[in-house]
Amino acid sequence: MDKFLVTLFFVYFVSGAAMKEKIISIDQGTSSTRSVLYDKEGQFLDSSQEEFDQYFPNEGWVEHNPDQIWSTVLSTLSELMERNKLTSSEIASIGITNQRETTIVWNKKTGVPISNAIVWQDRRTSNFCDVLSSHQESIHKKTGLILDPYFSATKVHWLLNNIDGAAEQAKRGELLFGTVDSYLIWRLTEGKNHMTDITNASRTMLFNILEEDWDEELLDLFGVPRSMLPEVRDNTSDFGMTKILGGEISIGGVAGDQQSALIGQCCFSPGEVKSTYGTGCFMIANTGKEVLFSKNKLLTTIGYRIDGQTTYALEGSIFVAGSAIQWLRDGLNFFDDSSETEGLAKSGSSDSKVLVVPALTGLGAPYWDPEARGAIFGLTRDTGKEDITKATLEAIAYQSKDLLEAMNKDEASFQKLMIDGGMVTNDWFSQKLSNTLNIEVIRPKIIETTSLGAAFLAGLQAGIFEDFNSLKDSKKIEKIFSPIEEDNRYTEWKEAVNKILT
Repeated sequence: MDKFLVTLFFVYFVSGAAMKEKIISIDQGTSSTRSVLYDKEGQFLDSSQEEFDQYFPNEGWVEHNPDQIWSTVLSTLSELMERNKLTSSEIASIGITNQRETTIVWNKKTGVPISNAIVWQDRRTSNFCDVLSSHQESIHKKTGLILDPYFSATKVHWLLNNIDGAAEQAKRGELLFGTVDSYLIWRLTEGKNHMTDITNASRTMLFNILEEDWDEELLDLFGVPRSMLPEVRDNTSDFGMTKILGGEISIGGVAGDQQSALIGQCCFSPGEVKSTYGTGCFMIANTGKEVLFSKNKLLTTIGYRIDGQTTYALEGSIFVAGSAIQWLRDGLNFFDDSSETEGLAKSGSSDSKVLVVPALTGLGAPYWDPEARGAIFGLTRDTGKEDITKATLEAIAYQSKDLLEAMNKDEASFQKLMIDGGMVTNDWFSQKLSNTLNIEVIRPKIIETTSLGAAFLAGLQAGIFEDFNSLKDSKKIEKIFSPIEEDNRYTEWKEAVNKILT
């Protein structure tokens, strides 16, 4: 009988635990939601993706429907589980990575958002930022951020002061604020947990990155009651359990998309740099324990915090990258699929003088001009969609050089760049990037490193991955691009940008 009990224990407990070897990442981005399945080696298995609507109710405004975001999370998770014939007992943990700064306020009791989410690209609070300009220095010292509509604080202020009754509800403790990760955690745990991770908190402009806590002076400045705010946790932590896939599954890792990509690229040492080319472009340099405050309009932010140990980073943010390609596709109907841009760029005239400044939602680092608008220079009757497509890709490379030069001035120079995101599958663009920056550009086998980083975090929390070294061992490089010719139009690019600055 004792032997039987031992065998039974092994079958139901030991082998049952061994079954929990897969990780799901929820990658909630600006234009779509992806649920991604990884194995215990950190290797990609499958994914499900669904786009959702973008709303532009006024010039410079960008919104999402929080309920639609949630429905895409549910549908992509369900499809992933069904297609792979998985049960909740096989999932060790769920990781979440998300579009940062996008702001949602919802009712604490009913869970109903008081309005659409205000997206990070939204510029409606530009005038309010001008009103607060005298606070720029103190905000920068506390948060490492530039006073700009990009961040969450002015968005929360706008919602509380422009949605009927919101300010009074907030004072009574009836409303909750969160970035998308917080909203998803709250929904996944059926309203039990109102939490965020430290990287998303550091992008709200309400969080003191030196004290690593919500800042009372900033809360007063932006009129945000502390009762609205989520609990801030490490990137690997117990964010609660979800039952939406049947049995209980832990949520073990959370990070904002760009910090998640930093982790997915295994940039764990000071001086290692990655640049993600998705909707926008975000270049982040690991600065270790050093809080490096930029003198060249870059952002100081938190890279990650594991086991209470904080790693800082320096970031350059470009608002429009892949979204410019999306505009060429959907707005101008230049092509049906983004993969066609490589062929168009190759066929563009080598004599073309066309320059595109894709300031479709203002300019980010190092200009920080929310009122700037896009422009195309050098058009002639010979100009075709090939030339404009080529110039748009070149513009994203030139913006990346803007960031590299700013980092060099801040003494965060580097000689190689890890790249990822949907745009880097374009070999022409990746090579152009290497030529323009005049450094080695490295593309990993898994280019969707935002979801991979979240999987790494969830796997660390679940004990599937031992440490950072084990993560580095799983990383595979697909291609290295080295400079092969000099790009001599960067000066012209700077002149074009100067023409649209306000």
